[in-house]
Amino acid sequence: MISGLRRWAPSANPLTVKALSLVPSYRTYRQMYTLLQQSQRWSREDIAAYQAEALSHLLDHAYENVPYYRRIFQEHNLVPGDIGSPEDLTLLPFLTREIVQTNLPDLKARNYPESAFEYVRTSGSTGTPMGFYYERGTSRAREWAFMKSLWDRVGYRFTDRCVILRGHVVDVGTYWRWALFGRWLIMSSHQMTEETLPVYIDRIRRFKPRFIQGYPSTTVILARYMREHEIEPFPTVRAILCGSENLYPWQRDLLTETFGCRVFSWYGNSEQTVLAGECEEGTHYHIFPEYGIVELIGRDGQPVRNPGAMGEVVATNLTNYVCPLIRYRTMDVAVATENRCLCGRQYPLLEKVEGRLQEFIVTRNGHLISITPINYESDAFENIQHFQMYQEERGELIMKIVRKPAYTGKDTEKLIRELQWQLGDEVNVHIRFVDAIPRTRGGKFRYLIQNLPITIRDFSTDHSM
Repeated sequence: MISGLRRWAPSANPLTVKALSLVPSYRTYRQMYTLLQQSQRWSREDIAAYQAEALSHLLDHAYENVPYYRRIFQEHNLVPGDIGSPEDLTLLPFLTREIVQTNLPDLKARNYPESAFEYVRTSGSTGTPMGFYYERGTSRAREWAFMKSLWDRVGYRFTDRCVILRGHVVDVGTYWRWALFGRWLIMSSHQMTEETLPVYIDRIRRFKPRFIQGYPSTTVILARYMREHEIEPFPTVRAILCGSENLYPWQRDLLTETFGCRVFSWYGNSEQTVLAGECEEGTHYHIFPEYGIVELIGRDGQPVRNPGAMGEVVATNLTNYVCPLIRYRTMDVAVATENRCLCGRQYPLLEKVEGRLQEFIVTRNGHLISITPINYESDAFENIQHFQMYQEERGELIMKIVRKPAYTGKDTEKLIRELQWQLGDEVNVHIRFVDAIPRTRGGKFRYLIQNLPITIRDFSTDHSM
């Protein structure tokens, strides 16, 4: 099977080859997927028992086989048995990106062969890229099981046609490629422009997809073009699957209105320390307890306890034994909730994900303002093609704008008035006209480039932290 795959690979789509390469790990996928079908109906007591046992196994392994954690336990006069539940994780220090980069050789488990390690790097779209390790084949197969379980909630099947609007790089002069035996249409977000979008839309319509999966910022480009040109939605599309970026309320509204279907969002990271997604009944993020343990940490460095409180997501992966990430600071900010969902799953919930720490605006007095509530679909943005906020000084915000032909000086006045109303008197807004807004290497649009250093301690009590 594998030798045949290698012979075929040079002429095949790389993503299809990657999918087929999971075949040797199909057993891993199947075992995890089966567990997830069962565990989604567990009680809270069952979930707590599972996490306690999984955490115990992980800590024993890390202590015995991972030099970095053996050193950490010894420095804090601890042994794994001292941590009897997820609540006891506060006895251990946080793991940061800087620590991972400095100690990566010592984070590799010594009881795995070198062939088991797959080196991976984060995109670094909001900071410095970080390198770490997956377990070759196994980590990706397990991830597929979780993602399939997520997408089951909106009826996704492997045989369904799906358009992918992400940062894939295709050949020069080519806008898309096929994968998964023609079931996926991979469309490059790098080449989505006013000139090429009609071609994209025509190809999507002829493909007749059941789902569109993409970055919110990329999918919004498609939706805006279709709305502005009064183009009918795709009748076969059942849901829009959004991930890898924060989904803002205005984006959800625009996508729902344009495509006339459910917009489904999930939250995770490349480090595979946390994964959460919406369900059939609502938009709260259901945290997979089998995936990892999630803490929300306030500005005092302690877990936040109150419903509605905001904190930094600190997560411990329960499945990656080759390079354990324990109490990893994601630099993401989320809001807790104690509500239970009508879907019946007893998973812990996040009310919302506010985004990265670097996606907050810093006022003159050092307060932080989330860009999430800003309504970019208001009349003030009507004649703006693209935009990006930029900050390198407290209380000063530069708004870079790509203008539409109808843009006038009145639009500038309207925009400044709108932003000042939303941001308050502690932020001065400056408009700068540009010819284009660059995408990240991963093909994403960033709405805010924040060059001021922000940590969780910078949040005021106004944010319930």
